[in-house]
Amino acid sequence: MLASSASPVGATGPAGLIGIEGRVGVSKPDPIVVADGIVRRFGGVTAVSVDHLEFQRGAITALIGPNGAGKTTFFNLLSCFDQPQEGSWSFNGTPLRGVAPHKVARMGLIRTFQLTKVLSKMTVLENMRLGATGQRGERFFAGFARSLWSRQEQEITGRADELLERFKMHHMREQFAGQMSGGQRKLLEMARALMTSPELVMLDEPMAGVNPALKQSLLGHVKSLRDEGRTVIFVEHDMDMVFDISDWVVVMAEGRVIAEGTPEQIGQNQAVIDAYLGTNHDKELDGDMGNTTPGGPSDE
Repeated sequence: MLASSASPVGATGPAGLIGIEGRVGVSKPDPIVVADGIVRRFGGVTAVSVDHLEFQRGAITALIGPNGAGKTTFFNLLSCFDQPQEGSWSFNGTPLRGVAPHKVARMGLIRTFQLTKVLSKMTVLENMRLGATGQRGERFFAGFARSLWSRQEQEITGRADELLERFKMHHMREQFAGQMSGGQRKLLEMARALMTSPELVMLDEPMAGVNPALKQSLLGHVKSLRDEGRTVIFVEHDMDMVFDISDWVVVMAEGRVIAEGTPEQIGQNQAVIDAYLGTNHDKELDGDMGNTTPGGPSDE
């Protein structure tokens, strides 16, 4: 059994998931993202093949699986940083096929990356300001007339300062982002993502490379997103984190969804255990090559 310390869905998670059957492709009461028949191939290799998957609004959903399972590729497809050969998907009922990533972000679907994308030669505050959309000063002619955008810039700066205070980084606002640690950059990316007040935040391995001192801070911030009514989908290998904060877990292996359910259901799912540990994980090995049966040579 995979270790689990999670509470049942509904104890801390959204009421909409109470009583939902833990099976692949199950319908959710209020899905914010729906994917159908998504297939992404690279040459002759099928990296993603998802028949039907729904993500519940207002929930924290973990997307887990072994290395090479297709998690990040699926993330790229949902956020339109890549396009599949087949299938359709939607956000708030709006089809996303062919939509540019920046337009998806304006719709309220924001993502972070496994490798942080901060601008190292700009200050923390400047990185935050860049996260705001619809800035009048970015227009060519309006940029020459400060009176047209100075008030908006003050509002954006105020919003950035509020978020930096919330993420306990206000003391770093004038520091260059390139001087931050890996964990601090993760926090900066998450804070910058909130500059657009998104409905859905997608986090790609938020705990990767983060030291233990910052992990609890990140966990708290992810939970606070749900508490504010936002939806969170995250890819993660840290199973302690997955079982701690997830309301729902989706498991991928070899490009397909092999299981979904509450953390407790997933922790007891034999298909998930086999995908992570191998189908022979409970058999002893002796010194002979190929011998997987305890006490003697293999019959095969």
